[in-house]
Amino acid sequence: MVSLICSLQNHLDDVNWCAFSSTLLATCSADKTIRVYSTRDFTELSFSPLSGHGYGVHCCCFSPCGQYLASCSTDATTVVWKMDTGEIEAVFEHPGRSPVRVCAFSPDSSWLVSGASDGSLALWDFPSRALLRTGSVPDTTMVACSFTPCGQLFASGSTYGDLRIWDLSMNQLHAEKYAHDLGVTCCQFAPQMMKDMASSVIQFRLASCGQDSLLKIWLISRVSTTGCKMQLVHTLSGQSATVLSCAYSADGQLLVSGSMDKTVAVYEANDGSLLYKLNQHERYVTSCAFSPTAPLIATGSMDKTVNVWMVEDGSSSHESGKSLPDEAAFASHEAGRKWPGHSRLMVSEWSEDDVLSWLREEGLESLIDTFKANNIDGAELLSLSKESLSTDLRIESLGLRSKVLRKIEELRTAPVSNGIPDEFLCPITHEIMKDPVIAADGYSYEREAIESWINTKTRSSPMTNLPLQTTLLTPNRTLKMAICRWTSSQ
Repeated sequence: MVSLICSLQNHLDDVNWCAFSSTLLATCSADKTIRVYSTRDFTELSFSPLSGHGYGVHCCCFSPCGQYLASCSTDATTVVWKMDTGEIEAVFEHPGRSPVRVCAFSPDSSWLVSGASDGSLALWDFPSRALLRTGSVPDTTMVACSFTPCGQLFASGSTYGDLRIWDLSMNQLHAEKYAHDLGVTCCQFAPQMMKDMASSVIQFRLASCGQDSLLKIWLISRVSTTGCKMQLVHTLSGQSATVLSCAYSADGQLLVSGSMDKTVAVYEANDGSLLYKLNQHERYVTSCAFSPTAPLIATGSMDKTVNVWMVEDGSSSHESGKSLPDEAAFASHEAGRKWPGHSRLMVSEWSEDDVLSWLREEGLESLIDTFKANNIDGAELLSLSKESLSTDLRIESLGLRSKVLRKIEELRTAPVSNGIPDEFLCPITHEIMKDPVIAADGYSYEREAIESWINTKTRSSPMTNLPLQTTLLTPNRTLKMAICRWTSSQ
């Protein structure tokens, strides 16, 4: 079976990606940060959050040894972080300065590939930190990349709906142009290579998912040095809306996917049978990952949470489609990590009890008696300063005072929800978009609004003030479908 063991709620905006190393879990968000946790007890590391990006972070991935973490962002960079100190090791600026949507290490850490909103790919020689080669697919956005277990090939997926296989010279060995109707969202190779005994051809399994609400498993055969064959093996339809993410277990026996229907599906990877559907997220499930060394799954969501699940012995028994209990069981199992109702209030409206609940959530239980004795409510919490913590509340530990101030600053900058997802609002009109398009700055706008902006203003981005390299506008079908679904559900 699969059971929920932890729910992490530190991010202030949508969680876009999660990734495991052998000892760490990393998550990244539209709040511009990356958070890093120990998989031993899922406490946040001392140097977390990592705050080196200027805009939202789309993807993060560990080097296979776990020594480095790469993250990429709308700010057109891929940043490499040292995992022993949290310091920045390198910053890779994407050619063309286009927003970077995805990045992936090769299994031996020799290469790092990044894909961007202008359809370009950059292959970096990681040991030398140098750009090796570039490639591109016109009129699309790269959203998925994965290396084969041998590290000599990688797959890319785009909003056009195609899957492509590339070698390290950036030659296209195969293009599956209609892999997913309306667009690919994620792809990942299984960790194992196979060999066709009849022909001695090396084969790989590739999972992909997309806007068509399907998860597909492909068999990739390396038929020559200049070509590959791609054969569809399974089409899995266990979820009812766009499938946003997929990941293989370390042994290649299980496959997990997250969907816009707010569910997580766990499949038997060899025959495609649905084992479990998990229902604890409140909004779209944007990311999922298996631990390489433990029976753990992490799932990230637009509800700003990361859920961590334990896959226990017997999970591969074919209890097809079995759903786990949701809200009631979730609350009783992990009440200590889930914020109570105050999380939906403005902080200034919190009661004294709400503040005490917040202290528990943030691991500040040692301050509960002090805050209780001083009748600290939400408004007073926001007014606390370095001096008041030391003089009025008599908190002697400098480290503890610093942590409290950091957590209070996070509360001050946290967005307050009015019920409409922020990503559905045009940055110019601040109204729900009807015809969203992506401009050259990587942001989505209402078509009429951005066209009017371009025609009446200088050719600069409404969001960054930087010059727009082109006035070409690309329809954001993914966002339009999401808005339609959300609107019809209201």
